[in-house]
Amino acid sequence: MARLILFNKPHGVLPQFTDARSPSPRPTLSAYIDVPGVYPAGRLDRDSEGLLLLTDDGRLQARIADPRYKTPKTYLVQVEGEAEEAALERLRRGVTLNDGLTRPTQAERIAAPDLWERDPPIRVRKSVPDCWLRLTISEGRNRQVRRMTAAVGLPTLRLVRWQVGAWTLEGLAPGEWREVGV
Repeated sequence: MARLILFNKPHGVLPQFTDARSPSPRPTLSAYIDVPGVYPAGRLDRDSEGLLLLTDDGRLQARIADPRYKTPKTYLVQVEGEAEEAALERLRRGVTLNDGLTRPTQAERIAAPDLWERDPPIRVRKSVPDCWLRLTISEGRNRQVRRMTAAVGLPTLRLVRWQVGAWTLEGLAPGEWREVGV
């Protein structure tokens, strides 16, 4: 039976088990998860936080990560600026990035979610407002959400992946993980 682990990846942690490229190693998954034979299903860059799925099943890994399966991924995104309806509509239609047009996105402005404090805290500028968005995408290009919000004039300050398919971060503090049935 396939193993599936839900992990709340803290900010600054590499989404891999080793850091061979750095002379002074950065934190990796091995500092949190001691389960042999599991690997990340998809990416979540070092600057992002939240749900990372790990599995020992190659087919499940592909079904989660491969864009052709269109697995929805929901992010809570703190952006610099005020998200006006025009910017949200651009996100909903799809945004042209340097690697092409993105698929349509579910995008809405939300109240600030009740999340843990980020370490280190985000950069705050008192003269520039910020707000929170909930974005759901069905592809997984490199740094896609950050590039999409920037393309509509709303640079990302904090990015938390909350849900992948039916799996959510609910009940997991940063650095915690649990195994679930598939």
